Amino acid sequence: MFEQTFVEGTAKTHKPWTVLLSFVGQILAIVVLIIIPLIYTDTLPRAQLTSFLVAPPPPPPPPPPPPPPAPVQKVVKIIPRQFDAGRLLAPKAVPKDIANIVEDTSLPPPSSGVIGGVVGGVPGGGPGGVLGGILGAVPNAAPPPPPIKEAPKAAAPQRIRVGGNVQQANLTRKITPTYPPLAKQARIQGTVRFTAIIGKDGTIQNLQLVSGHPLLVEAARQAVAQWQYKPTLLNGEPVEVVTTIDVNFTLSQ
Repeated sequence: MFEQTFVEGTAKTHKPWTVLLSFVGQILAIVVLIIIPLIYTDTLPRAQLTSFLVAPPPPPPPPPPPPPPAPVQKVVKIIPRQFDAGRLLAPKAVPKDIANIVEDTSLPPPSSGVIGGVVGGVPGGGPGGVLGGILGAVPNAAPPPPPIKEAPKAAAPQRIRVGGNVQQANLTRKITPTYPPLAKQARIQGTVRFTAIIGKDGTIQNLQLVSGHPLLVEAARQAVAQWQYKPTLLNGEPVEVVTTIDVNFTLSQ
């Protein structure tokens, strides 16, 4: 019987269609085993399914931190004061230990002297000396008065402002301006006003135009620049003067 099963022979016992049929049957059996649990879900264990579908519970909260240590209170020992503003104060409580003060008898006896003498004085000094003569000859003498400081003198101004009419009286040389021919032909007349700085020597230092016709300004400027004034004195010192100068142009001149 074993020879017919394991030894190759001329006659074959297996056929191809039987092998195919067996393979298909096995596949169908596997498919049925897979589909049955999917159809009949009631028969599955609920506890196991519930454990798969339900999320696990959250972890427990961490324990609270330990309470902070209690602060250590420092005990401050108050030492009672014995003196207040040079006065001896009576103790509020009776001390347990009382110090016994014993005078030192080994010191030499004090030499005869005057009460209130100077410490470290010469022994046997003259008894007729003046009390306090060494510390201060005149104890009740008032201190000398402090020196009186003189107030500094205010610096004199280097420049002052004077009205035009007042400064006109100090004019020593006046040059009459030449009437411009073009302005005369156009019958233009009027007043040209300048702001001038008169130096300490009485000469014109600076001229600034304030108002006036353009055809008359240049002739007035050339004439005023040659004017001469007397020096203006303030507290005996010459100073500069800021003033106003008017030059009048009329057709009748």
